[in-house]
Amino acid sequence: MTTTTTPTGRPAATDARGSARRVAALARAELLLLVRNRTALFNALALPPLSVGLFAAVGNLGDDASGAGGAVLLNLLTFMALAFVVYYNLTVAFVARREELVLKRYLVGECSRAEILVGTAVPAVVVALAQTVLGIVAVSVFLEPPAFTNPLLMLVAVLGGAAMLTLLAAATSGLSRTVESAQLTTLPLLIVAIPFAGLFGGPGAGNGVLDTIGTFTPLRPITDLMLLGAGGIDGDGQVLTFAETFGAAAVPVAVLAAWTALGVLAARRWMRWEPRR
Repeated sequence: MTTTTTPTGRPAATDARGSARRVAALARAELLLLVRNRTALFNALALPPLSVGLFAAVGNLGDDASGAGGAVLLNLLTFMALAFVVYYNLTVAFVARREELVLKRYLVGECSRAEILVGTAVPAVVVALAQTVLGIVAVSVFLEPPAFTNPLLMLVAVLGGAAMLTLLAAATSGLSRTVESAQLTTLPLLIVAIPFAGLFGGPGAGNGVLDTIGTFTPLRPITDLMLLGAGGIDGDGQVLTFAETFGAAAVPVAVLAAWTALGVLAARRWMRWEPRR
């Protein structure tokens, strides 16, 4: 009987448990920093319900009996959580940890680079998930609840989008010399991709070449999958059944996977683990 070992010579099961413990320790440290920041914690947990209540009161979205208004608003909340809580905040966090030599100290220890990335990203992903859940509750309370045609696609949008944006944040951090400059280096993705993300004009509002180009931008799959999952709404504004949503999700899932793969290459190429000299 043989035992599978890793390149370090340790059994694979033992190494996997050790890796999980290291990631959990890193995640706890990052989560503790978040909990100590009361303002950030308030923004993370209170803004989704407050935003939904404001839209319901001012925008009269509660009159939409079809639930499409709720699906659109839920998509917007999730999109903003991923774009800013995950991508922007993680870019700043990676730069700050690098300049404070935290990343370098982690590498000197037992943590691998993948473990450091995952451990640092876990709290941001947890916050994005919490905002999505709170958004679902708030939309269901203040507005007509969406149909939740395919919740699996909503989960793919949140988790897949978080993985992709974590990798892009790691790559962007390598292009940022300081925490202040990270405010500028994150702008290209946010400014260029957000207008093509399908957030404005409602489902089915986009047509022509620009909309086709937008389909292949990094943030568009998040919107497409959230709308398909929450309301069964495709890019043409048609309401689909549960089975039909899987076919409509093929292109967004492929685009999301492609950008995730590019994110892996970009993070390996550009992320820096110690300050520039």
